[in-house]
This record gives sequence, C-alpha cells and structure tokens, in this order.
Amino acid sequence: MATTPVTEHNEPSTPPGAPATERERKRLHTKLKLATQIGQGIDGYIIGGIGLAMGAITDDLHLTSVEQGLVGAAPLIGIFVGGPLFGQLADRFGRRPVFLIDMLIFLVGSVLQFFVADGTQLFLIRMVMGVAIGGEYAIGAPLLSEYAGWRGRGRLLASLEISWYLGYALATVVGALFTSVDGGWRWSLASSAVIALVCVTLRGGIPESARWLLSQGRRDEAEALIEKYGIEVDVAAELDERDEVRRDGFRALFSRQHIRSTVFASVFWAALVLPYFAIGTFWTDVFEALHMGDNAVAALLVYSFTAVAGVTAGCLVVERIGRRRLLIPPFWITAGCLALVAVWPSSTPVIVTGFLFFIFLNAASSALTAVYPLEVFPTSLRTTGVGFATAMSRVGAAIGTFLLPMGLDHFGAEFVLLVGAGVLVVGAVVSQFLAPETTDLDLARAARTAREGA
Repeated sequence: MATTPVTEHNEPSTPPGAPATERERKRLHTKLKLATQIGQGIDGYIIGGIGLAMGAITDDLHLTSVEQGLVGAAPLIGIFVGGPLFGQLADRFGRRPVFLIDMLIFLVGSVLQFFVADGTQLFLIRMVMGVAIGGEYAIGAPLLSEYAGWRGRGRLLASLEISWYLGYALATVVGALFTSVDGGWRWSLASSAVIALVCVTLRGGIPESARWLLSQGRRDEAEALIEKYGIEVDVAAELDERDEVRRDGFRALFSRQHIRSTVFASVFWAALVLPYFAIGTFWTDVFEALHMGDNAVAALLVYSFTAVAGVTAGCLVVERIGRRRLLIPPFWITAGCLALVAVWPSSTPVIVTGFLFFIFLNAASSALTAVYPLEVFPTSLRTTGVGFATAMSRVGAAIGTFLLPMGLDHFGAEFVLLVGAGVLVVGAVVSQFLAPETTDLDLARAARTAREGA
C-alpha cells in the first residue's frame, strides 16, 4: 500500500515510470482540483442564472406557467439521464475520456442558448446541458476522490459544493447586471460558455484513475501510477471488491450488498436539493406570494451569499463533527424553518429569519452531497452509483421545480412551504437509519462500512 497523497501531473521531462517531482505532483493536484471545482460550479451557475432571467424569458418567448416549469426543470431532467449514462460509461471506459467529453457538450449548449427562438428550443438545449452536468457529477468528484488520501478527503470533496454555491451566486450577480438590458437574459445564460471553455483547457493531460485501473484488473498500470504519484490506495481491498460488481454491472446497485447505499445516497440528496432548487428557481414568485415582491432581487442576492457562507461552514466542520452530525440535525431544523414561515406568512421577521436559517443549514449539509455518495460505493461501482444518486436527486428537484409555479397558483405559498418541510422530514428519517459514519476511513473501508450498516 502506498501512503503518500497524490498531487501531481506527468510532464514530458519525467521519464516513463520515474517518480514525479514534488512540483509535478502539486501541479496535477491543482489542475485536477480546479477542473473539478469549476465543473461543479457550472451546475450552480446555470441553476442560479435562470432565477432572475425567468421573467424576461417569459415575456420575450411568451411562456405559459407549464413552459416556465419545463424550462426551469430542463437541466434537472437532463441530469436524470446524464448521471447514470455517463456514470456507466466512466466505470466501463475510464474516468479520463468522460471527464473531457461532458464539458465539451456543455460548452456547445451554452453558446446555443443565445440563439433560441422559443421555449421549446430553450428547454431542449438546457436539457442537453443537464445531461452533461449529470456526467460531471458522475465523474468529476469521484475522480478527485480516487486521487485523494483519506486524511482530509471530506473537506476536499466538500469544497466542491462551495464551488456550486459560488457559481450560483455569480450567476445571480451576472443576471442582476443584465436585468435592465434588452435581451440581456440571452447574454446572461450564454455567459456560462466562458466558464466551460476555461474548464475544458484544464482537463487536458490529467491521467487515468489508478483505482479504476485496479477495478479493471490492470494492476501493473495502476501500481505504476501509485508509485509515480504516491497515491494512497489499499490495493488488496480494491481488488477484493472487483469481481462481484464486474459480473452484475448496473444491477449491482440493487443487490442485497449495495441497496442500502443506493437508497441512502439517492434519498438524502433528493431531500436536500428539492426545496432549495424549487424555491430558488421561482424565488420572485414565492416572494410575491408572500407579499414581499418588492424585495425579491435584494433577497435573492442575500439568499445566494448566505448559501455560500453555509456550505463553507459545512466544509470547515465536516471532518471535525463527522458526516452524520452535519446531515441529520440540520434536516430537522430546516424543516421547522419552512413550516414556521408557512404558519406565519404575514410576519416579515419570521419570513426573513426562517429563510436565512433554512438557506444556511441546508447549504451546510449540502456539502455532503459531494462526499457521502462517493464514499458509500466501491470503486468499480462508484461512478455508476454516484450517477444514479445524482439522477434521483434531480428527479426530486425537477418535480419540485416543475410543480412549484402551479402549486403557488392553485394552493398558495403556505402549502408549497409545508410540502418542502415534509420532504426535509423524509430526508431526516432516512438518514437517521441509513447514514453510515465514514469520517477518516479509506474509500474501500468506507464503502464496506456503508454496505454492512456499521
């Protein structure tokens, strides 16, 4: 077993098979981390960008409430397809090629948004972009986790969620700048192409995952990478878990050994993001329903940066307090916050305080969406499992985003908020019984702990 953390990239000056220099290791570490963080931030960017642009899009493209819901949910629907699809491809053909292809698809989609002529075109393009984002979830964080050592892995992976919220906040700022510009929503949505282009350039030259090579029985290649970059890998444990998953493939997710991890990763993730995405996408409509529409833009900016503060806090404490404590208590508290706003919708202090606590704690727990799903599946099933959990989380988010505007029209904000509180309660109950404690465990041991229910 190698015990030095990997961090660097192979340069032409390094002879084949020779250990990489410290400078090369740091360069790979930085490149891989940035390429993954930016990819994660892009999802937040396209979700955040639609919030302030939706009003102008509705006016220019004459969208109905159903079409609004479809456009808002389009990336989430795409992720439902892209997560499992790219996850299986990455488990079968390797992490490296999928890591580049999914971002190229997103880049093309970003540019095409500028030229849409109706709601159907915008829906289809953003759905394809969602397919690429699904691939990003399935491959980006798993690849980074497979290069990370067990010490500090949670903090490293949780930092990806900071990128998501920073992307969301940045999109909000960009959207606010274009709100008074004629056709500004086109520039706002297409601006994600700039970020995607930077991400594509970073991904060239990143080597394959040594853990994936082991899962394919390519031990010599894997051990050469482990030796070269000093990757922390329990080679024997990785090889022991290989045979069963290779035999069953995608069906292994629903086998007796892995169903616990599949259910937990899917449900906790979906319960976290459903209220957040739905409320964030139609923030202006929610505030108008609460008779605070004049403050919606300012509140959305506060919403975005409070979320950044929350996920940063989650990142800082995830190794200190453990995974379960960061997940379960905030579920209960945030459910109470939404219920409180629903019960006292006429009280401005209750609305402000309730939403601030909901946003902060929901974001803090969301740091675990980049940690838990990667730790509860073995290497040969990791990207497939993460892809499926991603898809399930976006099914919930897409349903919430699609139904929220109709829920507001027919039942009002109070009902919508109570439903959101109920979803958070479901997440709390499932996590209480199924969430493993994987802090400070090697990936192979963490997956075994999740499987055994320890």
